[in-house]
Amino acid sequence: MHASRRSVLAAAAAAAAALPLPLLRPGSAHAQARPGFLRFGLSTFPPNLQPWVSTGAAAGTVKLQLHRSLLGYDRSGTLVGELAESWGRDEAGAWVFKLRPNAFFHNGDPVTVEDVRWSIEQIAGEKSTAYMRAQFQLVSRIETPGARTIRLVTSSPQPTLPTWFANYNMFILSRKSEPNAPIGAGPFRLAGTERGTAIEVVAFDKYYKPGFPKLRGIRFVAYPDETLRVTALRSGDVDIIEYVPWQSMAGIATDPRLSLAETQGAAVMEVLFNGTRKPFDDPRVRRAVAHAVKREDIVQAVFFGRGGVLEGVPIPEGSPYYDPALARGWAYDPARAKALLAEAGYPNGFGTTLLSTATYSMHKDTAEVVQQHLRAVGIEAELKLPDWPTRVALGGRGQYDMAIFGTAADSNDPEGLASMMDPSLSPAYSRSFGVQAPRTAEAFARGRSEFDPARRVDAYREMQAAALEEVPIAGLAWRSQGYAMDRRVQGFTNLPAALSTSSGFILEETSFL
Repeated sequence: MHASRRSVLAAAAAAAAALPLPLLRPGSAHAQARPGFLRFGLSTFPPNLQPWVSTGAAAGTVKLQLHRSLLGYDRSGTLVGELAESWGRDEAGAWVFKLRPNAFFHNGDPVTVEDVRWSIEQIAGEKSTAYMRAQFQLVSRIETPGARTIRLVTSSPQPTLPTWFANYNMFILSRKSEPNAPIGAGPFRLAGTERGTAIEVVAFDKYYKPGFPKLRGIRFVAYPDETLRVTALRSGDVDIIEYVPWQSMAGIATDPRLSLAETQGAAVMEVLFNGTRKPFDDPRVRRAVAHAVKREDIVQAVFFGRGGVLEGVPIPEGSPYYDPALARGWAYDPARAKALLAEAGYPNGFGTTLLSTATYSMHKDTAEVVQQHLRAVGIEAELKLPDWPTRVALGGRGQYDMAIFGTAADSNDPEGLASMMDPSLSPAYSRSFGVQAPRTAEAFARGRSEFDPARRVDAYREMQAAALEEVPIAGLAWRSQGYAMDRRVQGFTNLPAALSTSSGFILEETSFL
């Protein structure tokens, strides 16, 4: 597969800080409510809106309004058709998608199989910086046997391939797109921005779902300070907010004017490592870090009890892939941590840095707890707390020693954990940088190419066992995830478990009483 000259779309994405958009009216970020417009309080202003690059869940929420892919999720978390009306495997094992006849891009052009082909080629291109590049490089051939049919032949069996097309960093764009002007087919089109503060989208009148979106538009306003974000909701400056602070959840849940949409097991906190820097190229040191942290302190101090300890790979209890014998592989054991450090040649510990961000208290507060526990075993970690866009940039370039990160799997299938843990995937700020974990990567490869359910269980349990030894990440805590809204807002749903950060899919169904 060869990318065309338009592979610059993906290559330019990493460098683009923001799209060149028309400005909103000066001072309009806190504008009064307008009929049919939802005011959404974002946790941060998106570093950019490039469609194929991962820059966080806030950016993903906005991108989901502007773009659509072949598939998506409904309010129950079930995979459903978007630009594709049907999909399945043919007798030869290829994945076949049939496009809707009534899907249009925002420039008025119909969505065609050639647009799908072009989008996949750009994402998989050798110079691409797309989040899903490694996955789509497994597509060895793209065929278009009909005007609305696209057939994907993969180099190995890929049972979870449909979920790739539901990721909020994988969209189908018009092949007429330019590097800083992507043309999408989402329920809303971009109306303008006030840089660093607000983004406004308005309903697209040729959207392929009759009667949707229900809103005339959405104004996304950034409130990086979580206290101000809650205050904006309580005062009526916004109608809905994301990332409800855990200390505020109980009060919001009992407020008769507000409602809380909370989901458990939605996301995790973890330690990432730079495997290209000593001493974190040694798995014994990474295991020492994993054993050094008392997770209960994070659950209580950071999440006010609205979460749970995570002492292994983030497979939720109750999943067929969950193995209780592996669930506590990184249990708190400071003596074991010190022994591993001595075995690795650091009996007196060492000094290092710990990257986090001041934008989200869950990141900053988790980093402070981890710092205290590392000090107790001889690791002196200096905190680095930049803003979120800087944190994203530093992580993507591997400019850190250790880092705190909060994330969710890409889907509720264990393959969704690859985005967090598979070292064979393209570098991303959301994964450890340059860590060698070959057994973990091999187990992921076996699991993602296996259709037999029992064999998939075996593969992903082997992945867990390998990860406990190789430590591509060190899990810390599960956390609940919440949206809060005025009770006049109806139709919005917090998607289940790992899909919580994809709840932007449901904004097209949201309206007011």
